[in-house]
Amino acid sequence: MQAFNGKVSIVTGGTEGIGETVAETLYARGASVVIAARDPQKTRDKADALDSSGVRSLGFVCDVSDPAQVSRLVEETVSRFGALHMAVNNAGIVGPGGTTIPDSTIKDWNAVIATCLSGTFHCLKYEIPEMLKSGAGAIVNLSSANGVVGVAGIGPYTAAKHGVLGLTRSAALEFAAQGIRINAVGPGYVETPKIREAPDEVLAAMRTAHPMGRMATRQEVANLIAFLLSDESSFSTGGFYPVDGGYTAQ
Repeated sequence: MQAFNGKVSIVTGGTEGIGETVAETLYARGASVVIAARDPQKTRDKADALDSSGVRSLGFVCDVSDPAQVSRLVEETVSRFGALHMAVNNAGIVGPGGTTIPDSTIKDWNAVIATCLSGTFHCLKYEIPEMLKSGAGAIVNLSSANGVVGVAGIGPYTAAKHGVLGLTRSAALEFAAQGIRINAVGPGYVETPKIREAPDEVLAAMRTAHPMGRMATRQEVANLIAFLLSDESSFSTGGFYPVDGGYTAQ
């Protein structure tokens, strides 16, 4: 796969889960990586783990639900590295599970929408202008397999991930002729350290939900994201790319 030497990237939610592996993958392929997350210690530690010299990594504390913080994230990225070429808008929260819509609280609804959907909007709003200055760019938004199907018990998250797909398609159309490619990835269940803490019966149900009979690895998702950021996918924009072991084909 194409190297990313000389490219500058932002990865939100980059300290754990899919985002952590994406940050590692982009860095390993030569990109400078700005890791954005809410936890100051984890953000610093992850950036240092990539590059303790700080030459090609930066940790930036950012809550994507706050547009002012996202604006500062992009400003600091460009100030530090001179440009912005790639972004992975990954930050998100699921909210309470097993809760019907009437039983969902307004607080939980607002929190999920603010992070997953509004957060993606904020990132696009501030990332795209800087990519235009660079002459081209590529963005991957994290939707979900739940972004194209209904899932009972997590209505706010499901709605937010459907919304992320709509934002992706609209933004892709707006900037297709200006060299900015924007796609969405839809993971199924991914075997992250946090997921592995679930009870055995829950893990078994997650695995069997996929026709392939297992969960995705983080690296499998990161590999698809890296491909969509690369020039190897140069005619791909506005797309939804499931990495779900056949879940959405059922």
